[in-house]
Amino acid sequence: MMICEWQTFSTDAETYTQEIFEELVGDPFEAMLMKENEEIPSYIWTVNYVVIVKKYSKVLTEILFEKIPRNPVCE
Repeated sequence: MMICEWQTFSTDAETYTQEIFEELVGDPFEAMLMKENEEIPSYIWTVNYVVIVKKYSKVLTEILFEKIPRNPVCE
Protein backbone atom coordinates (compact mmCIF):
# COMPACT_ATOMS: atom_id res chain seq x y z
CA MET A 1 0.00 0.00 0.00
CA MET A 2 1.35 3.41 -0.96
CA ILE A 3 1.44 5.80 2.00
CA CYS A 4 2.01 9.52 1.54
CA GLU A 5 2.46 10.28 5.24
CA TRP A 6 5.46 9.05 7.22
CA GLN A 7 4.90 5.91 9.28
CA THR A 8 7.57 5.41 11.95
CA PHE A 9 9.16 1.94 11.86
CA SER A 10 11.75 0.11 13.95
CA THR A 11 14.49 -2.46 13.64
CA ASP A 12 16.19 -4.22 16.54
CA ALA A 13 18.71 -1.38 16.80
CA GLU A 14 16.93 1.79 15.62
CA THR A 15 13.59 3.56 15.41
CA TYR A 16 13.25 5.52 12.17
CA THR A 17 11.29 8.74 12.41
CA GLN A 18 10.88 11.02 9.41
CA GLU A 19 13.51 13.40 10.80
CA ILE A 20 16.08 10.62 11.32
CA PHE A 21 15.44 9.15 7.86
CA GLU A 22 15.71 12.52 6.09
CA GLU A 23 18.97 13.22 7.90
CA LEU A 24 20.37 9.80 6.90
CA VAL A 25 19.54 10.10 3.20
CA GLY A 26 19.89 13.88 2.94
CA ASP A 27 16.59 14.39 1.11
CA PRO A 28 12.94 15.14 2.08
CA PHE A 29 10.42 12.26 2.32
CA GLU A 30 7.53 11.99 -0.17
CA ALA A 31 5.96 8.49 0.10
CA MET A 32 6.56 4.87 1.14
CA LEU A 33 5.37 1.44 0.04
CA MET A 34 4.29 -0.90 2.84
CA LYS A 35 3.62 -4.50 1.83
CA GLU A 36 0.81 -6.36 3.55
CA ASN A 37 1.77 -7.84 6.95
CA GLU A 38 5.15 -6.04 6.91
CA GLU A 39 6.25 -3.52 9.52
CA ILE A 40 9.15 -2.09 7.50
CA PRO A 41 8.60 -0.36 4.14
CA SER A 42 9.99 -1.90 0.96
CA TYR A 43 10.55 1.40 -0.86
CA ILE A 44 10.68 5.02 0.23
CA TRP A 45 10.45 7.91 -2.23
CA THR A 46 12.17 11.20 -1.54
CA VAL A 47 12.31 14.31 -3.72
CA ASN A 48 15.41 13.08 -5.59
CA TYR A 49 15.70 9.35 -4.83
CA VAL A 50 13.93 6.03 -4.66
CA VAL A 51 15.29 4.32 -1.55
CA ILE A 52 15.23 0.53 -1.51
CA VAL A 53 15.00 -0.81 2.03
CA LYS A 54 17.00 -4.04 2.18
CA LYS A 55 16.93 -6.49 5.06
CA TYR A 56 20.39 -7.95 5.51
CA SER A 57 20.08 -10.20 8.56
CA LYS A 58 17.95 -13.28 9.01
CA VAL A 59 18.36 -13.44 12.78
CA LEU A 60 17.95 -9.78 13.70
CA THR A 61 15.84 -7.11 12.06
CA GLU A 62 18.54 -4.99 10.42
CA ILE A 63 18.18 -2.89 7.27
CA LEU A 64 20.24 -1.02 4.71
CA PHE A 65 19.11 1.92 2.58
CA GLU A 66 20.11 1.91 -1.12
CA LYS A 67 19.53 5.26 -2.86
CA ILE A 68 18.78 5.35 -6.58
CA PRO A 69 18.35 8.70 -8.38
CA ARG A 70 14.73 9.27 -9.45
CA ASN A 71 15.48 11.33 -12.53
CA PRO A 72 19.01 10.58 -13.70
CA VAL A 73 20.47 13.03 -16.17
CA CYS A 74 21.85 11.42 -19.32
CA GLU A 75 24.20 13.42 -21.49
